[in-house]
Amino acid sequence: MRGYFITFEGIEGSGKTTQIKLLVDYLHKRQLPYLTTREPGGTAIAEAIRKILLDPLCSEMLPETELLLYCASRAQHTGELILPALKAGKVVISDRYYDSTYAYQGAARALNYEVIDQLTAFATFNTTPDLTVLLDLPAEVGLGRIKDRNLDRLEQESISFHQKVRAQYLFIAKKHASRYLVLDAEKEADEIHQQIVQALKI
Repeated sequence: MRGYFITFEGIEGSGKTTQIKLLVDYLHKRQLPYLTTREPGGTAIAEAIRKILLDPLCSEMLPETELLLYCASRAQHTGELILPALKAGKVVISDRYYDSTYAYQGAARALNYEVIDQLTAFATFNTTPDLTVLLDLPAEVGLGRIKDRNLDRLEQESISFHQKVRAQYLFIAKKHASRYLVLDAEKEADEIHQQIVQALKI
């Protein structure tokens, strides 16, 4: 029996980490098999690529390089970790997946969407999440939440960059409404969690 694939998306500071932890607690209490992971990352090779992608010292990275590195990380992540876990019947929870590429590299970096389509299909082995939770909030609010931590290369981008990311996420959510759950990330964490639980089909 195939598992269930849940992805969490949102701008920086949207609270994905908190909601993933609450969901893991929910699944653990119900003794449901699960796997949590993240993008970029999730496997040794993908985590090595993550270090390059998010390193502030790599500020000269071209958008095209960025896109290809994300897709390389995703291919390893999907093939090595996600697909075997789904085949084993697990609930897979990923902090980001390919929708992030459409938002960050597509909208904010202005790369060609047709190219992203082709690379995404190849890198994911045509894998699509069963449910995508978008934690939505204004960019200035999200960035305000993370201002006291050491920011990575993407977190250091301008407010306009993050506004483009948010707008694209909302566009994607409307385009793929059947798998998207859009939630107000400014609400209380427990309230958001309950909305997520109600949307689960497991």
